[in-house]
Formats: sequence, structure tokens, C-alpha cells
Amino acid sequence: MEYRQLGNSGLRVPVLSFGTATFGGGNDFFKTWGSTQVDEATRLINLCLEAGVNLFDTANVYSSGISEEILGKAIKGNRNRLLISTKATFPMSEEANDFGSSRLNLIKACEDSLRRLEVDHIDIYHMHGFDANTPVEETLKALESLVQSGKVRYIACSNFSGWHLMKSMSVSERYGWSRYIAHQAYYSLLNRDFEWELMPLGIDQGIGTIVWSPLASGKLSGKYRRNSPAPKDARVAQGGSPVLAGATDEERLYNIVDVLDEIAKETGKSAAQVSLNWLLQRPTVANIIIGARNESQLKENLESVGWNLTIEQVKRLDKASEILPSYPYWHQRQFTMLNTDPDLYGERRK
Repeated sequence: MEYRQLGNSGLRVPVLSFGTATFGGGNDFFKTWGSTQVDEATRLINLCLEAGVNLFDTANVYSSGISEEILGKAIKGNRNRLLISTKATFPMSEEANDFGSSRLNLIKACEDSLRRLEVDHIDIYHMHGFDANTPVEETLKALESLVQSGKVRYIACSNFSGWHLMKSMSVSERYGWSRYIAHQAYYSLLNRDFEWELMPLGIDQGIGTIVWSPLASGKLSGKYRRNSPAPKDARVAQGGSPVLAGATDEERLYNIVDVLDEIAKETGKSAAQVSLNWLLQRPTVANIIIGARNESQLKENLESVGWNLTIEQVKRLDKASEILPSYPYWHQRQFTMLNTDPDLYGERRK
């Protein structure tokens, strides 16, 4: 297993992590992801550890805390061998202060997560989304107090826009507080909006990227193909997709899948493995979160590392998945001589 530095920090993480949103199935939305219980979760975690995958990602909102509880039971005896990433911000109940990134909620949310996980610290604590109703200074000071207390080792964010993240970095620098070392973001061959602003920001500020939904809710898994009916048991069909996968036209999806199939034949890998490997060639990407309902899915995803696509194969996937960005990015990309990383603006690896 390859390990990479997570952003501008000393923390090394495997290029794959295991996402535990499939644990619990505590409500209708998460049942479409999976309903893994403690015994199966323990087997999956042991398989990950054997393969060198020692980072496990969860969130307090996953099945209303059940995912954290199952993860905590499944890692018994292995805590010192692994890293735990969890999140807060989204509503946990209808109580007025049971959501957001206020000091009140974050300290409570962190302590609740520690209790459910049955651990004394969280290795990477994410703000699951940006809370525009709470001053950034309040959020970051609360996170700094959690770091200073030893309850949190590193802080990160998820689903921030460029200005959200840059403002947060500026506040941390101003006061000498802990800074976000990573941004957990949606990124895939099907949806490359992340490249327009967030990736250049990550390069400039030394922020690592942890990718969620790298297969676009399964649309890049090999189950969706031209002139074939979409699988009825998929998360997208059951309303459990966390991404707006349907916002992309089907013709573009099938054009990408056609190239994935070609390269899969050339490499002897699956379309899903090729999709994941492409992401590992992208700037700032330190880690990809893989999920699995069972051992066979997990083993297939683990085979996406230990090899690399050729430069020519990467270019073919780049071309098949390219889409014109919105303004001002389409204007900026015309002037590669003004950009520090031409790879992001149409001059990749010439």
C-alpha cells in the first residue's frame, strides 16, 4: 500500500481509506448504502488492515450515530494500528443547537463521537459542511480547543467552496490556530468541477484532498453502459445517491465508460479500478474513500492500487471526461503562461 503526506502536515495516510457509511443502515437513506453490522464490519476492517488500509472514515450523521458505534466495536483491540476520521455539522436531531459549527455544538458533537467510537481521540476531525451562520473565528477557536485538549489530532473540512476554505485558512494563520490539513471533496471522472478552483487552492495552500464518491454513486462502476438498462438495485435508483449524478448528460457518461472499458481491457483491470487509479494521478489527491457492502466489493476496490495507468491512458480519460468550466475558469485556462500548474489547464504532461 502506498502512503502519502496529507496536505502540509506530518501525517501519512494510505492512498485508500475505507468509508463506513454502509455500517448500520439506520434510516431509509442509508439502507440503500448498506446495513453492515458488527461481525461483518470486523471482517472488512481486518481485510483492510491486512492490505495496509489503516484509515477509516465515518461521520456522526451516518445512520444517526450507528455507523460510529459499529466502527467503535469493530476496531476493538486494533486502535493503535489505525486512524479514525469522523465529522460534524449536519443535524443530528430537531433541537435548535444540534447542528452547525458553533462552539456549543462542536464540543458536544466531538464528545458524543468519542463516546460512540469508544476512543479517547479522533485522528482527523472534519467539518462536514460550511456553516454560514457561525463566525469562522468561533468554529476554528472551538476546533483549536479540541486539538489542545488532546481530543482531536488534526482538523479538516468537507464540501467547502473555495472562499469558505481560503477564509478559514486566513483566520487560522492570523491567530496561529490549527489549520485544515485536508479537504474531503466530491471528485470523479464524471464530475470534475473540483479542478476549477479547489484543486489550485489545495496546491497553493498545501491542502490534501480526500475524495468521496470516486465512482459517482456507482455510475463509473461498470454497471452503467450504453443501450443497457440502469440497474434497479443501485443506490441512484433507490434514492440513496449523495451526488447529483443525473445532472450530467447520459451521452457524456457513456463516452467516458467506453474509454474506461477500452483501458480496462488493456490493463486487465475493471472499469471501477481504472476510475480509481485515474484519481490517484491527480494533483493534491492524497486519499480516496472506498466503500463496500461485502468482502468481494472491498477486494475489487483494493486492486485499484499497486499499478499505474500510462500517461497516454490518462490523457484519453482526460479527454473523454473534459467539460467546459464556468466563468472565470474558461477564461483563465486560455492563458497557460499565467498559471503555475499547466496540468490543470489543458497542457497536461506534454
